[in-house]
Amino acid sequence: MSLDVGLQYKIDGNEIEVYESNMTHNLGQMADKAGIYYALWRPEEKGYKKAKDIIKILEKGLKDLKERPEYFKKYNASNGWGMYEHFIPFVEEYLEACKKYPNAEIYVSR
Repeated sequence: MSLDVGLQYKIDGNEIEVYESNMTHNLGQMADKAGIYYALWRPEEKGYKKAKDIIKILEKGLKDLKERPEYFKKYNASNGWGMYEHFIPFVEEYLEACKKYPNAEIYVSR
């Protein structure tokens, strides 16, 4: 199973997707330990609606992930589907998209 995240604008009743990516659910525990689980998996539960709502959260979590790789690698999936080295680029790319499209609406499919 995977997590699909994206950013979109609604213009004249049409949804225009400006970013889309996905990641395995096996990284949920790592995301939780980095403080970014709700920003990625369940933004609606915290009231995060637009990309700008999660920028600071992702920045802080990414910084922590990069500063403590050995700690976070303990949460790598034993089956190899959900690894630290794949999660970092995912978070980096999503963060950059949020910065590029701060007023885009977040959508998540789990």
